Amino acid sequence: MQTQQKLFTNRMLLTLLWPLVVEQALNVLVGMSDTVMVSSVGEAAISGVSLVDMINYLILNIFAALATGGAVITSQFLGAKKPEKASRSAGQLVTLSSILGTAVMALCLLLRGPMLRLFFGSIADDVFQAAMIYFTITAISYPFLALYNAGAAIFRSVGNSEVSMRVSVVMNITNIVGNAFCIFVLRMGVAGVAVPTLVSRVLGAVIILKLTTRHDNVARVTWDGVKHLQPQMAKNILYIGIPSALENSLFQLGRVLVVSMISLFGTVHISANAVANNLDGMGCIVGQAIGLAMITVVGRCVGAQQLEQASYFTKKLLLWDYIAQGATNALILIFLNPLLSVYTLSDETRHLAWLLVMIHAGSAIFLWPAGFVLPNALRAANDVRFTMLTSILSMGIWRLAFSYILCVQMGMGAVGVWIAMVVDWVCRVTCFVVRFVSGAWKKKCVAK
Repeated sequence: MQTQQKLFTNRMLLTLLWPLVVEQALNVLVGMSDTVMVSSVGEAAISGVSLVDMINYLILNIFAALATGGAVITSQFLGAKKPEKASRSAGQLVTLSSILGTAVMALCLLLRGPMLRLFFGSIADDVFQAAMIYFTITAISYPFLALYNAGAAIFRSVGNSEVSMRVSVVMNITNIVGNAFCIFVLRMGVAGVAVPTLVSRVLGAVIILKLTTRHDNVARVTWDGVKHLQPQMAKNILYIGIPSALENSLFQLGRVLVVSMISLFGTVHISANAVANNLDGMGCIVGQAIGLAMITVVGRCVGAQQLEQASYFTKKLLLWDYIAQGATNALILIFLNPLLSVYTLSDETRHLAWLLVMIHAGSAIFLWPAGFVLPNALRAANDVRFTMLTSILSMGIWRLAFSYILCVQMGMGAVGVWIAMVVDWVCRVTCFVVRFVSGAWKKKCVAK
């Protein structure tokens, strides 16, 4: 490393990172504002929205996994100084995203009732009705969400994360203003949260796709690159995307299943879990941003066949994340009571949410970066099967099975689920750190 020209300077890394941090922060704050506003409608409404959001996170992660596949391949082509292939890769990502988004929308609209009963069959009727309204409207937005993710991934690949940040600002302002108007002025209840989400995603997809076609975009999307599937290029994207989609979707499915266990304990546990998830998201803002940046940085290094630099920048970004997330989660612990006061909650719900956040934030300081940021470096180096198998097995063995024992069999409710979550994190960290230190991931770094 001392004799090599570094592919990224500190300034380049920070230029890539700060818009991603802003974008992730906006996403978390909008999620919090949704929950705060809908909490004024009642705990049945907040419970219904939070349950559907578990499914929405599952869908979002499938789209994000496909976008990750496109981002990795595009970044590797740019690192290898092959801009024409990078442009073709970007176009194929848009094509695949439109197909996947439309298919998932159709499936969810057709089976939304049975899906809710399958995952959360024991919920009260008022919670189910709120969930149905929210699910129906948000499902219509899936194709646009998939396309927005594709566009954002393309700009991250070329190192221009500021574009997706600016589009995200427009989307989130639209969402927040729409929520306030629809809930407090039009009195639309749960629909008042869902409709602005749909509108903002349509707007975001249109804007970012238009920007990807600009001539100054290194990985420019063209109509010729979008209108037909190109088998080999699509295969390259899906080689990364499918294992990542399986990993992310099964991981989120596991989260849905553990929430279904929590739902056995009633509205208090469901609402406390939803609020805790909101606040915990604040502690992961920087980590989510660095995880996205890791794909671009390591992907470029792998494309240039600079594996020492890939290792160097992985360690560097991981260190930055530990410092930033440690500080953020410490602040959440210090100011937890004032943060909880913004929600309209019963005393019992507030106390349980406090305990859940304490478990998450306290553990995340030590475990989250290595458990969730480090595997993105492995994915960017094409080591996707290892990350997939590790995540799926750890989720199944520890988070699901242990949650059932602690939550259901021992009657610990949401607390039991969150303890099982920490055990899952320990397993993930151990496996990913050993894999990275061993250097086995380097065998997957084959130039395309």
